[in-house]
This record gives sequence, C-alpha cells and structure tokens, in this order.
Amino acid sequence: MKCVHVVAGVIVRGGEILLTRRAPGESHAGLWEFPGGKVEGDEAPREALRRELREELGLEGVVGDFVAGNRHRYPGIEIQLDAYWVAGGGHPLRLKVHDAAHWVQPDHLLTYKLAPADVPIAEHLKANPLPSFFIEQ
Repeated sequence: MKCVHVVAGVIVRGGEILLTRRAPGESHAGLWEFPGGKVEGDEAPREALRRELREELGLEGVVGDFVAGNRHRYPGIEIQLDAYWVAGGGHPLRLKVHDAAHWVQPDHLLTYKLAPADVPIAEHLKANPLPSFFIEQ
C-alpha cells in the first residue's frame, strides 16, 4: 500500500490550539483535525505546510519545529502525518475545505471527534506542555 506524506500545523494563539472541522463533501467530513495537507512532489514538509495553510485557511504563519508524527492506515490509504508548530498568521481565517474552526485548550483536544490520524498528535500535545513562547502570546 502506498504511503502518502501529510503535514499538519499545530497553530497556537494565546495558549490555545486551532482545530478545524472537515466540511460536508470532503474526505473525513465532520471530523476535526490539525489543518494541513499532502506534501506534493519534491516539496519540503515545511514548505508544503505553508502552502496548505495559505490555500485552505488564508493563513500566513511561520512554520517551526517538528512536534510529533505517526503513521496511520485508513481504508485504501496509509499516511505518514507529521505535525509542526506554527506561529503568527492573519485573521480572520478563510475556511475553504472546513466548515468550522475552534481554538482549544490542549487539555480539551481529545474531547473533539478527531480524524484517527490526528489522535496521537492530540495525545502528545495533552501530555507535553506548550513551549513558553506560545503561552506568552
């Protein structure tokens, strides 16, 4: 089975993390996720994440360090999901493939119905404190 490389942004504002919900008609509709998308061709992961955030949310953030990753098998596809810290960006968000966005305390991430590949990322974020830079924003 082919493995698709997907990147996600852990976008932090004032100690809260952005979750977005996939809109009806999209794959994984109704599930919450850390926004991002597929790495295309020979793109570097951080470059792909910047592009995806701009295309899907109109967000111009600074992509930082790797947070966590995992490999997940969905029916018919396997993905390698790598998450990176993201700071800054314009507001308001322009949702294109999502129908809702919530800023969530790390302790509450797992109360959302997350896409299965995003659950290990949320578990990691709940178990590890946010870097102090993000709490002070």
